[in-house]
Amino acid sequence: MKHSFIAPRRKRLISGELRLVLFFFMVTIAMVVGTYFFLEYKTYDFIHERQEIARKNVELQHSIEQMDEEIKVIESEAKIVEQTSTDNAVMKESIRNLFDLVPEDITLTRAELEEKSLILYGITPNKDTYEYMLHAPLRSIFNRTYTSFYPIENGWYRFVSSNYLDEETVKEVEE
Repeated sequence: MKHSFIAPRRKRLISGELRLVLFFFMVTIAMVVGTYFFLEYKTYDFIHERQEIARKNVELQHSIEQMDEEIKVIESEAKIVEQTSTDNAVMKESIRNLFDLVPEDITLTRAELEEKSLILYGITPNKDTYEYMLHAPLRSIFNRTYTSFYPIENGWYRFVSSNYLDEETVKEVEE
């Protein structure tokens, strides 16, 4: 090549432009592959998070059900306490009324108060005082009233008064 104005250059299999294009293709393919792996990782992470949230949701539902049961138990216990408190208040008022009912001449030594009965033990100066001052009010409250008198040394009487409510009366009072 004697007639050439430039010095001959070696020819390469891949030219500079082709190398630049291949470089950009490689970078693009690397970016696509990187994006693919990133999305695969995020998908796996999302599925794992979703399973964890679902598990926590089940645990919370179970916990809520247990708390609801505990609330029901506590509410029922509160109702029992309230009923007991009401019953105690009624009993206290009944006892107060009972002692207000007893006149000063009569001395009670013992009183047994049950749901359907009242048994009084005491001392009275005479039978008439008991009959008019205590027995009459007891008869107005109870269905059946029985009294036994026992004389004591000083002329007074020891008495035992048994007073009972019938079943029908108890049911009417409860209603």
